[in-house]
Amino acid sequence: MTDFRNAIQALPHRYPFLLVDRIVEMDGEKRIVGLKNVTINEPFFQGHFPGHPIMPGVLILEAMAQVGGVLALRVMGEKGSLAYFVGIDKAKFRKPVLPGDQLRLELEVLKRRGPFWRFHGRALVEDRLVCEAELEAMVVKEEENMGSGEDSPRRS
Repeated sequence: MTDFRNAIQALPHRYPFLLVDRIVEMDGEKRIVGLKNVTINEPFFQGHFPGHPIMPGVLILEAMAQVGGVLALRVMGEKGSLAYFVGIDKAKFRKPVLPGDQLRLELEVLKRRGPFWRFHGRALVEDRLVCEAELEAMVVKEEENMGSGEDSPRRS
């Protein structure tokens, strides 16, 4: 089992954008499971939506991408590398995620070719599917900065 400290060592994210609290399972290069405890103190609840707080779907997807990034960075084992979120397909949102929920983020590797990874991700609350998607990531060395142009991938 990997704890929170190890998860944040693999990712460049920090508060308020670190959306992984803990890694609870890692099956070699094939599968990873992480947790995100959703609390009313999350900064996004101030505006999404006042009086009716719901976790934004894009942040659920970002949490999935971060968990996938932990696996990709651990497997590739290169210090100073970053995982860039480069694609998303087949995203579906099934149920709202509310303060007090614990997201279980399960990612399975569908394909890996060099630095490119494709995952099938599922987000669950109490064993109920709330979101699923296919995510793509690319791992690059930090010094191979992808630039800041339009075609540059986002870091995740």
